[in-house]
Amino acid sequence: MPGTVIDMHLHTLKGASDSMLHPDDLITEALRVGLTGVNITEHDRMWESWDLAPFRKQHPDMFVNNGMEVSTDMGHILAIGLKGYASGIRRLEKLRELADEQGAFLVVAHPFRHFFDPVHFKREGKKPFDLSPEQAARLPVFQLVHGIEVLNGCNTPRENYFALNVAKILGKPGTGGSDAHSTQGIGYFAAVFDEALESPEQMVEEMHKGRFHPGRGLPQGNLNNYWETAEPIPFYE
Repeated sequence: MPGTVIDMHLHTLKGASDSMLHPDDLITEALRVGLTGVNITEHDRMWESWDLAPFRKQHPDMFVNNGMEVSTDMGHILAIGLKGYASGIRRLEKLRELADEQGAFLVVAHPFRHFFDPVHFKREGKKPFDLSPEQAARLPVFQLVHGIEVLNGCNTPRENYFALNVAKILGKPGTGGSDAHSTQGIGYFAAVFDEALESPEQMVEEMHKGRFHPGRGLPQGNLNNYWETAEPIPFYE
């Protein structure tokens, strides 16, 4: 049995203007689908301690981690173990420096979202994305993060599968998260930790050790390791 199953990518109305998810509803739904942990990742902010402490106390059956999704010059980055927002971290290089100082773990979120939609690049006046996973693995963003989100609930299966291949090429661990902004989809994807987590510090330590894997199928009662069970999907057709 896994130690802790955490939806690693969640937004609530407490810290995300585009979310309709009440924190209490998050916990109710998380418990219903079988999660034992949630990693709240508000946009460019973290919950204040005076909000977080009573929330954790109110929900003792759920491991609650206070993360953040940082908007950077190289895309959105999930920061786990960061002490708070700091000046300059919109530059990923600066965010990595701060993460190294504080022992935080950085995960690039939904790295290939819309990349297989030619209209997306046409709107920006760019040619369609045609890199192989081996070529994409050399992009600068992947050199500055510790892990890669290989399962995102708002991505297509092809986008997720491409991210998984890049993670495997780089030998970097993969996470899973719903990216939920409502109760819809909570727990659809998760990170499955080997150990039962008891503190945020332990969570970050386990992540740096790579003692977790991306999981899917929890709400259906069929939790499995996406790293091992992913079905091949053609990148280009």
